[in-house]
Amino acid sequence: MATVPPNIVFILLDDLGYNDITTFGGGIAGGRVPTPNIDKLAAQGAIFSQAYSGTGTCAPSRAMLMTGRYPTRTGFEFTPTPNGMTSALAAFASGRRKTHLPDLQVNPEINDDILPFKDKGLPGSEITIAELLKQRGYHTVHIGKWHLGNRKDFLPNAQGFDESLLMHSGLYLPEDDPQAVNAKLDFDPIDKFLWAALSFAASYNGGAPFKPGGYLTDWWTDETLRVIEANRNRPLFLHLAHWAPHTPLQATKADFEAVGEFGTHRERVYAAMIRAVDRSIGRVMDKLAAEGLADNTIVVLSSDNGAPGYIGIPEVNAPLRGWKVTLFEGGIRVPMFVKWPQRIAPGTVVKTPVTHVDLFPSLAAAAGVPLPRDRVIDGVNFLPAAFGTGSVTRKDDAIFWQSGAYRVVRAGDWKLHVDGNQQKTWLFDLGADPGERNNLAVKQPQKVAELKALLVAHHANAVPSLWPHSLISPILLDKTLDQPVTDGDEYVLWPN
Repeated sequence: MATVPPNIVFILLDDLGYNDITTFGGGIAGGRVPTPNIDKLAAQGAIFSQAYSGTGTCAPSRAMLMTGRYPTRTGFEFTPTPNGMTSALAAFASGRRKTHLPDLQVNPEINDDILPFKDKGLPGSEITIAELLKQRGYHTVHIGKWHLGNRKDFLPNAQGFDESLLMHSGLYLPEDDPQAVNAKLDFDPIDKFLWAALSFAASYNGGAPFKPGGYLTDWWTDETLRVIEANRNRPLFLHLAHWAPHTPLQATKADFEAVGEFGTHRERVYAAMIRAVDRSIGRVMDKLAAEGLADNTIVVLSSDNGAPGYIGIPEVNAPLRGWKVTLFEGGIRVPMFVKWPQRIAPGTVVKTPVTHVDLFPSLAAAAGVPLPRDRVIDGVNFLPAAFGTGSVTRKDDAIFWQSGAYRVVRAGDWKLHVDGNQQKTWLFDLGADPGERNNLAVKQPQKVAELKALLVAHHANAVPSLWPHSLISPILLDKTLDQPVTDGDEYVLWPN
């Protein structure tokens, strides 16, 4: 009798900070807003204590977790930005007070007329984890954000998903909804663009947009529960890609009141959004149990990258340095928890570094599906480490990140940043300095040379990016966007 493959529920949060949940002993507002459902999920399976996103921004990270391949293989290196966004950011930057930060650089060779937003996506020649799992008889469902292309041949239904309830636009509720509590960030040009450009809309299987049935985080959860119930008698791969807590910051009035008064208005709205996400996780877990599916279901929870500095909340990634749109730990170190009662013991902790490219081969192994033989898969199977039967092993013990000329490698506890746009190098010993405060590049030239050689080898046969970067932005490492810039503030130059 054939073994029934496990159901797989992969929940991906958007811009969740390392310090947004209480699993690691912190939590927003010093733990005043606990995340008990996420904490429970983490405790019931494996905590990957050094888990990384594919990069410091959302879309390339999502491409890596869907394919198990680095941008050097796929060319999916930069996040597609909506038409008009680059020019809006440039206009805002032109009015900024002059500091030691370099000006935002717009690439004159790329604009919305040359390469529209709709034409930027993951090529159909790539094999996604959904396509792979269909070979094993899985029914595949996507709910939420996609950001891997809006053209028909890029959408989830063309990339292996039988069903897709898509975030057609990004308001959580209409701006004037009586149940919405909004927090606008007047200091952030991205936020201004989003409020002007977004609407409250969803679509199903590429059809016409329609009004969602409620606050996005809760409504997507409602639909997730329906999918679980409808597919309880066949193998299911469900990818719930929450938008929260990404901007625009919108909470329900009920959650806003429940978290109580503290901090700034935006911090309270943000905390209320975290509360809604945590509630979603609890509802999904309870539904799996109610349907008798919990024991043979793998639940994975992670975030596409770290929290951004442009929301103006300083502690979201504490104690890590940096933000989304950097490759410092605050931008790429993310929570990742895997629960599988039949195979993973509660309270398991995997300390070896893992990354989003590892999800593809790990989930394929769990489902008993062989990996494609016609291409290189960069990720490795981390399940033996979670089972306690093996370890996570990869060539040179090295993990790579990139955005244009800004390139990073971690090998063992050593992490090297090379920002080719400002000709700056940072070297950190993460074992002794997980906050990346003590730059050892000058003191350790041999280690710098060794890690640079790994970067050179990694890029030796790289394919070109699918589209060029549209701008290069200075991103402060130690200050949020609303804080004043002072001489000596360190930054990276981020191409996108």
